[in-house]
Amino acid sequence: MKYKMMMRTNSKYLLLTILSFLYVSLLQAQNKPRVIVSSDIGGTDDDDFQSMIHYLMYSDRFQTEGLIASPFGLGRKSDILHIIDLYEKDYSKLAANSQGFPLADELRAVTKQGGIERAPLKGWANSSEGSSWIIYCAKKESDQPLWVLVWGGLEDVAQALHDAPDIADKLRVYWIGGPNKKWSADAYQYIATNFPKLWMIEANATYRGWFADDKTDKATNVNNFYDAYIKGKGAMGSDFVNYYGGRIKMGDTPAVAYLLHGDPNNPAGESWGGSFESISHSPKRLFKASTSLNDTVPTFSVMEWEFEGKENAIHPDSSCFVMEIANQQFEGYYKGDGRYAIRFVTKSAGKWKYRIKSDLPELNGQEGAFVSADPWPGECQEGDITGLIQWWSDRTDQGDFADGHQGANTIFRFQEDFLMDWAERWKWLE
Repeated sequence: MKYKMMMRTNSKYLLLTILSFLYVSLLQAQNKPRVIVSSDIGGTDDDDFQSMIHYLMYSDRFQTEGLIASPFGLGRKSDILHIIDLYEKDYSKLAANSQGFPLADELRAVTKQGGIERAPLKGWANSSEGSSWIIYCAKKESDQPLWVLVWGGLEDVAQALHDAPDIADKLRVYWIGGPNKKWSADAYQYIATNFPKLWMIEANATYRGWFADDKTDKATNVNNFYDAYIKGKGAMGSDFVNYYGGRIKMGDTPAVAYLLHGDPNNPAGESWGGSFESISHSPKRLFKASTSLNDTVPTFSVMEWEFEGKENAIHPDSSCFVMEIANQQFEGYYKGDGRYAIRFVTKSAGKWKYRIKSDLPELNGQEGAFVSADPWPGECQEGDITGLIQWWSDRTDQGDFADGHQGANTIFRFQEDFLMDWAERWKWLE
């Protein structure tokens, strides 16, 4: 009898322990931000591989609801799965130091292929596995917003909003713009014009503070960090050197760091992912003919050229000319009524030249130039995209510039702190 009573007591204690553990785990999960990462990993820049390694090393801090391979470039879902394979090899050491790391198979299950092509002039095209997954996650019953951290093009976000406009108030988007914005000019215009109340951080230059060279010989210098803290540590550490020789680039990681340290509900506050100021307009300049160096636009603003030509039976979603600028090519489209249009966004201040190539003789060979200048967004002018409600971007104060980049000092001032925090996690993989 005494033995049976002891068994009942122990069983009751075990059940209470399990229930307590599950309750604590549930509370911890509820406190973790719900996150989808949209990455152009394997595309035009290898820094996303570094950022994906960093993200997975901190994945105990998030509810990872999606990892999407989005445009622009050659990157595919397989590139994300490659990093997950490395993470799986390091998983036991990570899990021994912190609860909450997801299993590799859990991550594979939410890894999706997003759109492959850039959006046409209208800003959206066809649904993808990635855009559909954003909708699916956004429509889940939850008291928390869904954070969409965009490291590349906005195409999947634009497509999701087009297909399910009612999800807009469920999302919080942190977008690394800058060079990515030139590839997503049409998707960006669609979102800003049609969803001005979308909660959006548009980091066009602030992110550069993450990998700015501090000009010292410290171990935390971006040129020294790999040798000091990463080399020889785990499968992910062995792979890290394949990207920029191990030099810290990781321009997309501030989107993750924003949720790691600081108050994500207050974009104007200090955080490892930057501090931002509210903007109510996004500059857009429309030109009805070729431009010259007498034309100046704010850096990162949407530029649209509209050229007159002959009426054509070309489908509006089909490219019919290209603009060559900065050794890259951007597609232009037929708008109808004998009008042809193309959009472009500069990634930095300076002088720019372009040339048009087309089978259409009235367009082929046209040349032009223009000047882009800081700071962005500048004074509001006629034609700008206005009415932005919950939109934040790079700070314009000169004290927040770093290496000539607007807002970058709001991240750079914390560089040693966030890199040393990461260094502690690399020790787990020794």
